[in-house]
Amino acid sequence: QVQLVESGGGSVQAGGSLRLSCAASVYTTGSYCMGWFRQAPGKEREGVAAIGRDGSTTYADSVKGRFTISKDNNKNTLYLQMNSLKPDDTAMYYCAVRCTRYSCGYCSNVVHPGDFAYWGQGTQITVSS
Repeated sequence: QVQLVESGGGSVQAGGSLRLSCAASVYTTGSYCMGWFRQAPGKEREGVAAIGRDGSTTYADSVKGRFTISKDNNKNTLYLQMNSLKPDDTAMYYCAVRCTRYSCGYCSNVVHPGDFAYWGQGTQITVSS
């Protein structure tokens, strides 16, 4: 059973930075596609970024150039560095694992929540103007 725990959320002013972490209970970062998602009140959950077994990355257009997804396989931890934050980035942020089969080592070009099977509880990001 994969358990994911996010941390690093908080409140920040527009233009600021935050780094999210996602610790996994079993070895996932080096084996499977993992992603970050967010959900704002009244909106659907959307993909933010994903990283595959080989380190290849995918980003939503809205965060390209501002957010960076990375991982530390030795620590089995996923990260999301968020710079130049905007009020529109305010949301609950979740990390997720696509699945635990070998075929799930790669991410698709579009990060869709329906493709991911294991989820953390989320961490809140609030960006004030």
